[in-house]
Amino acid sequence: MKKLGLALGSGGARGIAHIGFLKALEEEGIKPDFITGSSMGAIVGGAYAAGASIDALKDEIWNLKPLNLVSLNGRRGGVSGTKKVREILLKHCGDITFAELKIPFHCFAVDMISQELIEFDSGSLIDAMIASATLPVVFHPYHKGDMRLIDGGILERVPVEQVKKMGADIVVGVDVLGQRQCSKECPNVIKVLTETIDIFDNYRTRQRREECKDIIDFWLEPDLGDMSQYDVTMIRFAYEKGYELGKQNVDALRKALGRF
Repeated sequence: MKKLGLALGSGGARGIAHIGFLKALEEEGIKPDFITGSSMGAIVGGAYAAGASIDALKDEIWNLKPLNLVSLNGRRGGVSGTKKVREILLKHCGDITFAELKIPFHCFAVDMISQELIEFDSGSLIDAMIASATLPVVFHPYHKGDMRLIDGGILERVPVEQVKKMGADIVVGVDVLGQRQCSKECPNVIKVLTETIDIFDNYRTRQRREECKDIIDFWLEPDLGDMSQYDVTMIRFAYEKGYELGKQNVDALRKALGRF
């Protein structure tokens, strides 16, 4: 039987679509054999690989307020620490290692010192998930040994190549960001900065998708319109669109996997 690998991409609030996508597949009896993730894809993918309930994750997210994630501690490098994020992840995943996961899972962060992509496949799951989702400026960089780690999506938005290397026969990349557009009118200073980052991210992701085209069986993008990845008021919308995406592709996935 062919093995299914899911590569869940980065995307902030848009990444809630991953929860809906997994819920749709679960309802249809389709479970991945391997998962990779960056940033929000690492949070959702890691929790699912640990055996967390999709419904419990959905309820947690739907009732979450931005201030529930903020923990001010005066450290340099970001607005907030990750203490509260860690507490939420521990509640749903437990303090486990990669070796204890129910589904093989790898996630990714970027080391600011070496300027390289770092792959996590051993040790503490929670530490790896937090490192992968450490959004620059919002959270303090995550320090591990000599590394200063930040969001993995900066260099690898959708880690399809890595899930193929784990042993997947059918590779599904779920890109919740898509090709983002810049504003028609000149935005404010902060928006100029974020849109500049978007341009780089678009280019890098197109390049990586082209490089990996021979191993990608499905590249899926939920229809999230112009929803901002920073807009937590639309997370229910993101969930529903992810759920729709899963249902729309169930038959094609079953055919590719030979699971009729």
